[in-house]
Amino acid sequence: MTVIATGTAGDAEMAARIAMHRARRPPRWTVIEEPLQLAAALAGAAHAEGVTLVDCLTLWLSNLMGDPDPERIVQEVERLIAILPDLPGDHILVGNEVGFGIVPVNALARRFADEAGVLHQRLAGICDRVILMVAGLPLAVKGRDAGLLDAGLSGERP
Repeated sequence: MTVIATGTAGDAEMAARIAMHRARRPPRWTVIEEPLQLAAALAGAAHAEGVTLVDCLTLWLSNLMGDPDPERIVQEVERLIAILPDLPGDHILVGNEVGFGIVPVNALARRFADEAGVLHQRLAGICDRVILMVAGLPLAVKGRDAGLLDAGLSGERP
């Protein structure tokens, strides 16, 4: 398993979260910390027999939105969409659904919700499976096992 972690420690609380994640990861996992160039990191990590976990797309988008070049987010998203279908191996992309709540009160938060929504829609269009986690339960949105999955009782992971 290769994990591509996109979070950055911008403050003490986030630094503590990152440290907790590092401590909980099994030592056999390979970890790549890449906050901006996700497509390049995926291309470098992917191999036919491997699994790559990206944690997480919404942190990655936040990082890109903070880039001084306004075109950076467009370029990096396009790179990800372009390479993903041809990458060898299996890939798990984790993102937060931010569009279920009320309309955000400020322009930056509305832009973030829009960017995340578009990214998730585009990825869902090219991915074989889409699973929405609700209250810790996996709900298959696309792909095999349509409906609520029994991951907790069967011992199988989606």
